[in-house]
Amino acid sequence: MTDPNAQDPTPQQVSGTPPRPAPPKPGAPRPGAPKPAPAEHASDAEHSDSEHAQPKPHPVPGQTHPHAPAVPASDPSKFGRVDDDGTAWVLTADGERCIGSWQAGNAAEGLEHFGRRYDDLATEVALLETRLASGSGDAKKTRVAAEALIESLPTVAVIGDLDALATRLAGVIEESEKAAVAQKQEKEQHRAEATARKEALAAEAEEIGADSTHWKAAGDRLREILDEWKSIRGVDRKTDDVLWRRYSKAREAFNRRRGAHFAELDRERASAKTKKEELVVRAEALQDSTDWGATAAAFRDLLAEWKASGRAPREADDQLWKRFKGAQDVFFAARNAASAERDAEFEDNARAKEALLESAATIDPAAGLEAARTRLRELQERWEAIGKVPRDRMQDLEGRLRAIEKRVREASDTEWRRTDPEALARAAQFRERVQQFEEQAEKARAKGRTKDADAALAQAAQWREWAEAAEGAVGER
Repeated sequence: MTDPNAQDPTPQQVSGTPPRPAPPKPGAPRPGAPKPAPAEHASDAEHSDSEHAQPKPHPVPGQTHPHAPAVPASDPSKFGRVDDDGTAWVLTADGERCIGSWQAGNAAEGLEHFGRRYDDLATEVALLETRLASGSGDAKKTRVAAEALIESLPTVAVIGDLDALATRLAGVIEESEKAAVAQKQEKEQHRAEATARKEALAAEAEEIGADSTHWKAAGDRLREILDEWKSIRGVDRKTDDVLWRRYSKAREAFNRRRGAHFAELDRERASAKTKKEELVVRAEALQDSTDWGATAAAFRDLLAEWKASGRAPREADDQLWKRFKGAQDVFFAARNAASAERDAEFEDNARAKEALLESAATIDPAAGLEAARTRLRELQERWEAIGKVPRDRMQDLEGRLRAIEKRVREASDTEWRRTDPEALARAAQFRERVQQFEEQAEKARAKGRTKDADAALAQAAQWREWAEAAEGAVGER
């Protein structure tokens, strides 16, 4: 089968026979009448004899194209004939037309041969129809192929329903024109969509190039944009070049900013390395100190400076931190050892104070205030001499000592109030004032000044209350 997109074959190429005579002219013998064979036909006969009059093999439709549709075999006898002398005729709406001469066998074999050639041609038409219906091919090329075939119909050397093929090819041409318009619109739409996608990618790249500081994520995204960019087809070259320059410029801007950032970061890390080397030297100078409180505070300050100095290059930072941490560990291990020794001493002190408190349980101010005071002073002196105790025991032990001190102090306060000369003098003065106001009340009543007498009695009652309170404070009623 010939390629629909190839140039229009000549009738001789289609028929596979030598040049055939022109259709009979008016006055010539009727088709089918006996006539001498032309020289060329004779040569055909001689050639046929040399091949033992065997017809040439003809490809079936399934062999001509791997995707050719199945076309039922036609009946060539309905649309033409082959005369006994080998002249082949096809019948169309325009009348009967001579298509060539058959000299490779009898008339029936010739009719079958030209019928198969028609079937091949019908298969080509069906293939164009199928390709057009599926939308898988180029509609413009399909139209060109259909036009070539329809132009060949008036001279093609086949026997079959050529009028039907002409009608079908006209339909293919008409539909291919419509399909070409649709394909053009679809192509333009695809181009617009592809352009919009690349414009969006270029805009995203420009935003990343101008603002992003998430260096790794942004760099990965720019590479993803490039991969996606390569997968987009259909943008016209001029537009694509403009968009590509936008993307390329944005990527270069990002790379410049990223390079500047890491260059500055390298400078900062070099400065941090210098600072941390100084801190390590200072820390190592403190590691053997036994001034636990001040040195611990100094290490806290050094650690704050370490954190504020930033990161040095990773390998150097790790090594410097190892040295800094090692100096800390030496100091705090020594302090912890000293603390453990101190804690053991404090535990012994706590046990000694426990024993003192147990012996102080017999201090009783009621049995003798002076003796209680003397024993309390001795207890306090021994308590101070023993020294510090563990922090978690301090509150309990100190509380128990304070309770003993409070008991003795309250007894002393009570005794002082009871024997305080000044308190007794105040109580006597209050009683004297009571007596004075009572005398004033009697004098006023004798003179008939009842109101003055009542006021004097009220003053006497107030002073009496104060006298009783003063006498109660010193144990007298």
